[in-house]
This record gives sequence, structure tokens and C-alpha cells, in this order.
Amino acid sequence: MRKSLRLTGIGVQDMADYLEVSRNTVGTWINGRITPSAQTIRLWAMRTGVPYRWLRDGETPAQGDPGGGEGLPRLDLNQRPSD
Repeated sequence: MRKSLRLTGIGVQDMADYLEVSRNTVGTWINGRITPSAQTIRLWAMRTGVPYRWLRDGETPAQGDPGGGEGLPRLDLNQRPSD
């Protein structure tokens, strides 16, 4: 989740405002302490433009899959960047 913000240039406070939650709540999600709901992950994906599955599972969709997989880095399972 953190990597999606970095890739898109969206700030933590901007995402918190978009999702109508506190900055602290977004922090718990991007630090992997709490997993957000599926609905929140979908909204996050819509806001950042990254595939839902990439945020949910850390899997980069294959080239032929809906949402593509062009150039997205793989995330580990706790939603933190792998690099």
C-alpha cells in the first residue's frame, strides 16, 4: 500500500481524506499492523490506479489479466514494499 502511494505521489493525508478516515488509520494499514477491509482496498485501488489484487495479495496480475500487470512491482503479503 505504501508503494502505491509513492508510485502515484498521493500523500497519506490525501488518502485519509479520500477514504474519510484518520491519518493514523492509514498509517496502521501501510505499516501492516491492521489489514483494511476489502471495500477499503477497492477504494484505494481506484484512487491510486493500481490493481486491487496487487494491493490485496501482493500479486502482480499477468499481462492478459484484467487490470494488466505492466511494470508493477510485487509486494510481500503484509502490504509492505519488497524493495
